[in-house]
Amino acid sequence: MSIRGLAGLLRAGSALGFLIIASAQANAGGIALREQSVYGQGTSFAGVAAGGALSSMFWNPATMTQFPGKGLEVGSSALFPFSKNTPTAGTLLVLGGTSDTGLDALVPNAYFTYQFSPNLWLGMAVNSPFGLSTGFPELWAGRNYGASSSLKTYNATPSVAWRINDWLSVGAGAQIQFARTHLKFGFQPIFGSDIFLDGDGWSFGATAGVTITPTPYTSIGLGWRSRLNQDIDGTVAVVAFPTTPPGTSSAFSTTANLPDTVSLGIRHRMSERWTLMGTAEWSNWSRIGTLNLSSPSGGPATIAGLPITLPIQWKDGWFFSGGAEYQWTERLAVRAGVGYEISPVTDQVRIPLLADNDRIWASVGATWQVWKGFSFDLAYTHIWIKDAPIDITATSGNPWFRPAVPIAYTGNADGHVDILSLALVFRWGAPEPAPRPIITK
Repeated sequence: MSIRGLAGLLRAGSALGFLIIASAQANAGGIALREQSVYGQGTSFAGVAAGGALSSMFWNPATMTQFPGKGLEVGSSALFPFSKNTPTAGTLLVLGGTSDTGLDALVPNAYFTYQFSPNLWLGMAVNSPFGLSTGFPELWAGRNYGASSSLKTYNATPSVAWRINDWLSVGAGAQIQFARTHLKFGFQPIFGSDIFLDGDGWSFGATAGVTITPTPYTSIGLGWRSRLNQDIDGTVAVVAFPTTPPGTSSAFSTTANLPDTVSLGIRHRMSERWTLMGTAEWSNWSRIGTLNLSSPSGGPATIAGLPITLPIQWKDGWFFSGGAEYQWTERLAVRAGVGYEISPVTDQVRIPLLADNDRIWASVGATWQVWKGFSFDLAYTHIWIKDAPIDITATSGNPWFRPAVPIAYTGNADGHVDILSLALVFRWGAPEPAPRPIITK
């Protein structure tokens, strides 16, 4: 078995591993896109599962009962990520590191709610919850573990919510998700030696939640987004310059075990102007483990006769945030919040393509009511990502290192993210409050 064939095996496994991970959760722990609510972003998503905006239904469908009549929210987040890779001794320093490999992107979202009856709400959410876009140079020291990539996901969630009484509401919905990716992944420190991976697939899941309003000033929400078993089918094309002819490819299929997410939020109105909020969120990333790829015949997908396995091996992720909102005038509300995220990616399994680490969020936002029933939300966030050491060597224990293909890489990744978001909100058809009875003696 040739070194080139084994290198192809390693690189194919790494590239497909990225596909599957990215299909799961870019600015949340791992590769998730948390930017699903401009209102929530203004407080670093503090209290978002307890309501406050139509887009809260992404985390908890029971929050729909907070909005009588019909509502439409359309938003988009502009992401400006930065990631720089610096190789250290023990790797191919002659090829150098990278400047910024993060590519700017837009993350859209839309929500619609309809009060069907006094206690029943119907809703629909359309999101892009997972994705990534990176651009690496053709030749750099870590090209064997990171090259240019693109992933897009499309998720539709029809939901229903029921108001049981004034203090308790429940909700549930279905997740329907389509993922598509195109990856270019290098192998060997040779210009033009690459793997091209194209794949797409569907997954189906659920969402559910409950809101409790123990007092007129306090709302508590608990929301759940189910695990998604993302089916992926595609082809891997290997070009080993200058010997392998273009067009050499093979088919694969696999299923990625993506995480459950549970969000707990609380909102407490301190006064006519001040509201405090908090969030705790858990993501069950440890279920992804190591993935195995299959060929159309049902046996293992192979390169050079060796099965392709993906040693993702992440741990569970956590997110905590706190924030406050101030009603400045009847038309203007301002808010701010901070958050801390514990990444599921550990030092033990990190590679340049997935150089994630713990991060700190700082956000500000505002809502301006233009006229009755029409408002817009603005938010800005800066994310500091903890420097991420990368060690893929024979002695590191990193499962991405293959002894049969001793291509080592060590280095550090330095990154941060800026996010600017805007949403337009329309609400109409809400019933007028019932007039208070006139009390006479």
